[in-house]
Amino acid sequence: ICACLVGSEMCIRDRNVELLTKLLQLNQAPELTTDESDEDTDDMADELGAPADPIDPQEIYDLIAHISDPEHPLTLGQLAVVNLKDIEVHDEGYKDRMAEVIVKITPTITHCSLATLIGLGIRVRLERALPARFRITIFVKEGSHQSENQVNKQLNDKERVAAACENDQLLGVISKMLSTCK
Repeated sequence: ICACLVGSEMCIRDRNVELLTKLLQLNQAPELTTDESDEDTDDMADELGAPADPIDPQEIYDLIAHISDPEHPLTLGQLAVVNLKDIEVHDEGYKDRMAEVIVKITPTITHCSLATLIGLGIRVRLERALPARFRITIFVKEGSHQSENQVNKQLNDKERVAAACENDQLLGVISKMLSTCK
C-alpha cells in the first residue's frame, strides 16, 4: 500500500466521519448496530493470513437501496436509482489492502436537480458503513443525466464533498434521507 495515498484519503475520510458524527448528535439519529456475529468481519483472518469474507455488490446494494429519495416517498431501490448490476466491488478481503466500491446511479429524469444530493447521500451512507480502507466512487450512469460530467465531478471531488458535509442544512436533508436505512 502506498502510505501517502492511504494517508490523504484517511485524513479526508476522518474529517468527513467527524462532521457526520456531529450531524448525528445534532439530529439524534439512531445508531446503526450489527449482530455480534457480524462485528469486525474485516479483522477476521486466520493464522495463515487468509482474507476475511470480502464485501460483495449485494451487501453494498443492501446498504444503499433503502435510502429515501429527497423528493418522493420511495427509496432509491424502489425508484431504480440504484441497481445491483450497477455496483462494482473490488475487495480481496484483506484489512491492510485498499478496496474500491463503484456505484452508478440512474436519476429518474435526465434533468434531475437532486442527482448530486442523492449521490452525496449514498457516499455518506457508505462512508459510515464501510471500513476506511474502501475508496468510494459514485457516477451518474452514462447517458442518464444531461449534466453527467458536472455531477460526476462534484460527487468525486474530495474538497467539494468535505464542503458539502459542513453545510448543516444539507446534512439535515441527508440525515432525513438516511433515516429509512436498516
